[in-house]
Amino acid sequence: MTDRDAVLVTGARGFIGAWVVKALLAARRNVVALDQDPDRARLAQVLEDDETDLLTELAGDITVAETMSDVLANHPIAAVIHLAALQVPACAANPSLGALVNVVGTTNVLIAARDAGLRSPVVYASSVAALSPDGGVQPPSTMYGIFKKANESTSHRMWTDEGVASIGIRPHTGYGVGRDQGLTSGPTKAMLHAAAGLPYHIAFGGSLQMQHGQDIAGVLVAAADSGYQGAVVLNLPTVATDVPSIVASIEAAAPGSVGAITFDETPLPFPAQPAADDVAAILGFIPETPLDAGVDSTIRHFERLLDRGLIAPRS
Repeated sequence: MTDRDAVLVTGARGFIGAWVVKALLAARRNVVALDQDPDRARLAQVLEDDETDLLTELAGDITVAETMSDVLANHPIAAVIHLAALQVPACAANPSLGALVNVVGTTNVLIAARDAGLRSPVVYASSVAALSPDGGVQPPSTMYGIFKKANESTSHRMWTDEGVASIGIRPHTGYGVGRDQGLTSGPTKAMLHAAAGLPYHIAFGGSLQMQHGQDIAGVLVAAADSGYQGAVVLNLPTVATDVPSIVASIEAAAPGSVGAITFDETPLPFPAQPAADDVAAILGFIPETPLDAGVDSTIRHFERLLDRGLIAPRS
């Protein structure tokens, strides 16, 4: 190992953050986990009994520029995976705060990487919400998506003007343990309710790309290790499925839920399957858990957490 061998994960106590931390610890990587949320329930649920001797947890606010500069100055950071953000409902309820966290916070991350002379690409989570509903030139359909689109443009300028390399990844609908908030969290909440023997209504229908948290994490970690120099944003090539098929997978994994999981017909305001980018050309591989296997493993994971009293269903 070099003197600078740690990976900084912002938003480490969120859904994707927890899976990224798990992937890094499984590979015996040093991890600095930054989050201002005092609730580490998602991290505990995803890690379960994983070893955490290589994990350093810090409290900090990315909207304060000094937070990022201090972390990079005081810890041996070799790579940054930036995930801290407010989700669709929070951005709609308070657009000013959403812009502060999602746009100013991301800009602070990129500037801190520049000032620290970081050579690895800054990897960040964008979103399918950054695209127009028809995949065309219209603006994104949510404030959250507008902020994510702004981050993509900022990252491009930071490479062109400042030489800060970056890779943005646009997940569609992430699912798995820890996905308990956001517009597209319904399928995961349905899995938790099925594991608990309770009914659940998914508030949308249509088609979407379902991407397990461990797969999104695998892509992000590979991006951080890629050595890529430039600024690129990548759509994942997951094959879209429809909500009835998701419900069928849940019922197959939890037969007691048959007839108890319902859904609306209204599709999400995002492209169901954006044009796939050649992610493998940059990362070398694309992890993709088959839907049935991912749903089954998620429900089994939820059953263990329910048995231990570490989680409870909520709407």
